[in-house]
Amino acid sequence: MTPFSFSTAQTIHFGRGTAATVAEAAARYGRRALLVHGRNAERAAWLLRDLTAHGLQVHSISVSAEPDLPFLEQALADIRRDPPDILVALGGGSAIDAAKAIAALTPSPGAPLDYLEVVGKGQPLAAAPIPVIAVPTTAGTGAEVTKNAVIGIPEHRRKVSLRDDRMIPQIAIVDPALTDHCPPGVTFSSGLDALAQVIEPFLSTKANPMTDALCRDAIPRGLGALLRLAETEDPKARDDLALTSLTGGIALANAKLGAVHGMAAVIGGRTQAPHGEICGSLLPHVLQETERAIAPDSPVAERVTSIKTWIAAALDASMEGVWDHFAHWIRARGLRGMRDLGLTAAEITEIATEARRASSSQTNPIAPDKYDFDAVMARAL
Repeated sequence: MTPFSFSTAQTIHFGRGTAATVAEAAARYGRRALLVHGRNAERAAWLLRDLTAHGLQVHSISVSAEPDLPFLEQALADIRRDPPDILVALGGGSAIDAAKAIAALTPSPGAPLDYLEVVGKGQPLAAAPIPVIAVPTTAGTGAEVTKNAVIGIPEHRRKVSLRDDRMIPQIAIVDPALTDHCPPGVTFSSGLDALAQVIEPFLSTKANPMTDALCRDAIPRGLGALLRLAETEDPKARDDLALTSLTGGIALANAKLGAVHGMAAVIGGRTQAPHGEICGSLLPHVLQETERAIAPDSPVAERVTSIKTWIAAALDASMEGVWDHFAHWIRARGLRGMRDLGLTAAEITEIATEARRASSSQTNPIAPDKYDFDAVMARAL
């Protein structure tokens, strides 16, 4: 067996009602807390009250969009003057990524670009991050258990990662009740991201027995939850989708990703479209190209067949036309395609070239220099 390593949050609390434990957990780290939340501060009011009631001095910061370099630079200029003892992140992937980046960079001197991949120097963090407690309110990114934060670089029209093993939050508290009645569009696009993040680690060149065990359960579980939530609100489906998202975060932190996220990093920087929407639009076409290009007798081919079987069963589709059926099902539920996001055929080659260099593409089951990113983009358009 090939050697592998595995890491995740020190503690994971999963289940309805676990959000009530956040403030007590935060109080164990000190008296000063920074609460990082999404655009709507009212949705974080309950946690602000809980933290204050447990004796913490709380400052808060709102994340209104996916974090980018100007946001991060401004936040650090303020927070480095009076660093907190603990960061609590409440929200979707954007809020959690922002908190992780702030926690990582506050103790390390220098500019953020010293530590960012691709467009920066990619240096290791000079000091350990401030502890983070992550509380997701959407089921999608699994950011509560990943070791990176995605940061937009407007100047380069790219999204890149700040990455360090120590960036995994100390505590992840996943209460599916916080996702109840999430708007259908957000549920669907985020859920497709969660699905992509259990499919890609399952196909990754870094897949290992522990991530395989997680993904084999999560792929059909996530598909069933998405189908159910596309029709009606359902607490059990919310639970299943939240568990799929958590599983995806753990899996990608240990086995990494593939072409879907390699392309999404490039397209997201160009269009500013929601990450889940991009991943969901690309996923069927990436899977189709992978099946076409992979050797029929390879171990990866068996995994692709398993994924194909799970999707066909969930959608009641034939194996022969499953990828087209999957793509049409996604579009029929309102997800925009690449052309709707403003991309044109003239951009295919440039996007494909950049995607081949993306960090996520390096663990694609087919090597980036042999994978036809151009064909995927042409189909997606």
